[in-house]
Amino acid sequence: MPDSPHIVSDVMTHTAVAVGRDASFKDIVQLMEEWKVSSLPVLEGEGRVIGVVSEADLLPKEGFRDSDPDYVQLDRLPDLAKASAVTAEGLMSSPAVTVHARSTLPQAARIMARRKIKRLPVVNDEGLLEGVVSRSDLLKVFLRPDADIADEITRDIIFPAPVEPVAVTVTDGVVTLTGRIRDATLIPLLVRLVRGVEGVVDVDCRLSGAGAEER
Repeated sequence: MPDSPHIVSDVMTHTAVAVGRDASFKDIVQLMEEWKVSSLPVLEGEGRVIGVVSEADLLPKEGFRDSDPDYVQLDRLPDLAKASAVTAEGLMSSPAVTVHARSTLPQAARIMARRKIKRLPVVNDEGLLEGVVSRSDLLKVFLRPDADIADEITRDIIFPAPVEPVAVTVTDGVVTLTGRIRDATLIPLLVRLVRGVEGVVDVDCRLSGAGAEER
């Protein structure tokens, strides 16, 4: 059976809608509505990502509609600049936060969490757009069948390791490990490796070993 996806290119959307730096405000809004996305990469040349326009970049246009520009607080000046912008070049956040197509899914997830963004442009070595990965794309690994998860753990982790036979069962993504191994110090390592298998929700370790209590 096929293993789970391991890198961003395995789960990303390869057909990504993007705009150029001269795209108008209204065109950007229309594209977001048409494609049901919350942000758009901004490209130049042969497809190099130079920025990203998100809903947050567009909202100041409405937020400052009834405000007096002469009385704007200093910390809101960047929003005021976006409120007056009419093209992607003035609206976009730059440089763009991107992820490489060969990055792992945990790496992409950490970038999204740290930067508080929902979608990442995916680029190649030259910085050219290859696709877009979203939070929902990263969650696809948890749709992986239990049998596939159990097969990978048994084949790639349990079988090659110098341990006694260990039973692996998976229910709704939760892995249960049962059995005895000679070296109890290997138990934390096995659990860590199993947690690293994509699609694993949790690990219920019931392994025991010489000098180790039943877990």
